[in-house]
Amino acid sequence: MADQQSSDRRKAERHKARQQKVKAAVDAKIAKAQIEKGVLLILTGNGKGKTTAGFGNITRAVGHGKKAAVVQFIKGNWPCGERAVLEKVGVEFHVMATGFTWETQDKEKDTQAAMSAWLEAEKLLQDETVDILLLDELTYMVSYHYIELERVLTALRNRPPMQHVIITGRACHRAIIELADTVSEVQPIKHAFDDGVKAQLGFDY
Repeated sequence: MADQQSSDRRKAERHKARQQKVKAAVDAKIAKAQIEKGVLLILTGNGKGKTTAGFGNITRAVGHGKKAAVVQFIKGNWPCGERAVLEKVGVEFHVMATGFTWETQDKEKDTQAAMSAWLEAEKLLQDETVDILLLDELTYMVSYHYIELERVLTALRNRPPMQHVIITGRACHRAIIELADTVSEVQPIKHAFDDGVKAQLGFDY
C-alpha cells in the first residue's frame, strides 16, 4: 500500500512538472502577443464546416456587442438557418441570389450576380463601423474569374485597420492565403453525402 501511494505521488509530481512547463510556454506566448489589429481569417479546404465555422465567429462577435455583416456567394437560393437568426439581431446580409453556379450554367449571369454581391462587400470593407465581415464562399468567385483577384486583394489591404474579415471556400488563391493572418484548412475524412445521405434542413443548412 505504501509503495502504491509513493508511486502515485511520483506520477502526480511528474504530471505537475509537465503541466508547469506547458503553462510557462503558453504564458510566454500570451505575454508576447500584444498586437491588436483586424485579423484576416481564411477557412479553406475540401472538408465540411467552413461556413459553419465562419458563422460561429459572427455569432461570437454579436454576442460581445460587435457589429457584424455577411456577404454570401453561391448559396443564395438555399434557406439559411444562420441568416434567419442573425438578421433578427441586426446582422446585415447581402446574398448572391443565383444559387450554385453549376446549376445556372450561365457565366454572364453568374458574373453579374457575383459583381453585385462584391460591390456590397467593397462597401462593407470600407465601413469603419463594421467590426467583422464574413465573405462566405468568396474563393469560388476568384477561382471562376467572376471577380478580379487584384480587386479583392486591394479591398482587403485597404480595409479599416481593426476590421476582422473571414473568407470561406475551397481552393483559396495563394495570394489571398499569403495576405491572411490565420489560415485553417478543413480536410474531409468521411462525408455522409458520399454515402447517399442528402443535405438536411437544420443540420447542413
